[in-house]
Amino acid sequence: MRIGELSRRTGVHERLLRYYEEQDLLHPERRPSGYREYTEEDIDTVRRIRSLLAAGLHTPTIATILPCLRDTGDRLVPTCADLLADLHRERERITRSITGLQESLGALDQVIAAAPEDVTRRALAALGA
Repeated sequence: MRIGELSRRTGVHERLLRYYEEQDLLHPERRPSGYREYTEEDIDTVRRIRSLLAAGLHTPTIATILPCLRDTGDRLVPTCADLLADLHRERERITRSITGLQESLGALDQVIAAAPEDVTRRALAALGA
């Protein structure tokens, strides 16, 4: 299938599919005409990529771990021992990011709470709340 069909079947824009190829995540065959040719398996690969991106992983990490994942239909299962160590490191990175964002949110809440009542009332009115 050509890139337009893959895009339609996965809901992923053609530009993004080309980017996945540039990042070594997709490996379509090339026709003599230069057109990319995708397989049914590429649909599953794109879905795995999307799941891993949604999990907070970056494309270089995904390129490393993608060959070591099996899709059971309801989840991705690691098949390489080294992969678990990489996934634990990524989990720690994400946890640190979440902790930093929670600290920022707490600091912002303190600043908001310190606003005088009349300022708060005007701000909420401007927001339509």
